[in-house]
Amino acid sequence: MRLLSTFFIFVLLLAVRANAGTPKDDKILPYPIQKYQLSNGLNVVTVPYDSPNLVSLYIVVRAGSRDEIEEGVTGFAHFFEHMMFRGTDKYSKEKYNEILKLTGASANANTSTDRTVYHMTGDVSRLQLMFELESDRFMNLHYSEHDFKTEAGAVKGEYTKNSASPYSQLFEDIQNTAFDKHTYKHTTMGFLKDIIDMPNQYQYSMKFFNRFYRPEYTTVIVVGDVKAEQVNKMAEKFFGAWKHGDYVSVVPQEPVQKETRYVHIKNPNIPPMLALNYKSPAFSDKDIDMPTLDVLSTILFSENSTLYKKLVIDEQKVRNLSGGTDNSRDPNLMNIIASLINKGDLQYVKDEITKELEKVKKEGVSPKKLADTKSYLKYSFSMSIDNPSRIASSLAEYVALTGDPESINKVYALYNKVTNADIIRVANKYLVSTGLTIATISADEKGEVK
Repeated sequence: MRLLSTFFIFVLLLAVRANAGTPKDDKILPYPIQKYQLSNGLNVVTVPYDSPNLVSLYIVVRAGSRDEIEEGVTGFAHFFEHMMFRGTDKYSKEKYNEILKLTGASANANTSTDRTVYHMTGDVSRLQLMFELESDRFMNLHYSEHDFKTEAGAVKGEYTKNSASPYSQLFEDIQNTAFDKHTYKHTTMGFLKDIIDMPNQYQYSMKFFNRFYRPEYTTVIVVGDVKAEQVNKMAEKFFGAWKHGDYVSVVPQEPVQKETRYVHIKNPNIPPMLALNYKSPAFSDKDIDMPTLDVLSTILFSENSTLYKKLVIDEQKVRNLSGGTDNSRDPNLMNIIASLINKGDLQYVKDEITKELEKVKKEGVSPKKLADTKSYLKYSFSMSIDNPSRIASSLAEYVALTGDPESINKVYALYNKVTNADIIRVANKYLVSTGLTIATISADEKGEVK
């Protein structure tokens, strides 16, 4: 979760305490989530929200780089984020864009490890047209081999641009080193060798599309000035004929890591960097480990933490310090990242972080710090969902993780239950050297951090 300034946290917590006596709904999302399923398996989620004449339409495909299980063909989830904007027989790329401009709608897409999301926001009077545009490309996308190769070239260009950054290189190396079998081993972009070969994979691209661009993998989310009845009718009208598929993605399980692993990039042209990457649990709206680790990482690495004050403000050895986990469907990584002033302090900074982790394993945290942090995480999130697009985007994340939009309420209820005993147990379970991958950037030929 994005961290707020120390001052804003202080003001926020004062507001929370001032309203402590007011009865509150346990749900983090104070709007009704109305669910509906078509006979073909398509899920439809509607959240009526007071945004006169404004509506957001999000479509979540629960397929990301996690589902690229075959050797030699990574990067296709991200590829279709591009390809879906190439047009259909009914709506060419140019006509699609022209209609969006005329309706005043904006459209975009993004891909991650676990899902691909397509979204548009515009006038509610144009919602039916939005449904028509989206259903057409989801159900009728087809492309020539020439168009495929053109887009594959664009994907390679994007990879080349991104990989010029040493930080992108480091992230790619971290994933590749930390994982042996699981598909989190490669990034959303995919392996370079596969991207280079992608123009030769025209037939496979159609296989990938036919596997995952199916109603049973898809959820339509509509938030704004709407009623569930009208949304459900539009879904039936425009997606009802979409055929259910028969493919089930089986992702390989990652074996238990048994020793510390290392990654190093030699680069004298940027500030030295240290990243400690611990194996972390999968997202769950039932198990408390992930929320506990989120609370713990905020306590240890936010801008008002003891460690931040010591390393960044007092000693001025570190430019910035952050730490946290990304929600994911399978066990992934908790990243602790420090950008340093001098490479000679890499081992010292690593040791100071480790000392703080060991202290927490034995003592936990203060009751006040725990209570304040839980309030901060909960209420900073609730304050951020203040328009249709942000609400739909948040729901899309949880739909991607579990398939259930109510997970957003279930997991935030778990935050209230995190105890100091949970903090100690989770720190001892996950923040261990056998589950650690140490990554560094410096002018040195080899990483010297142990």
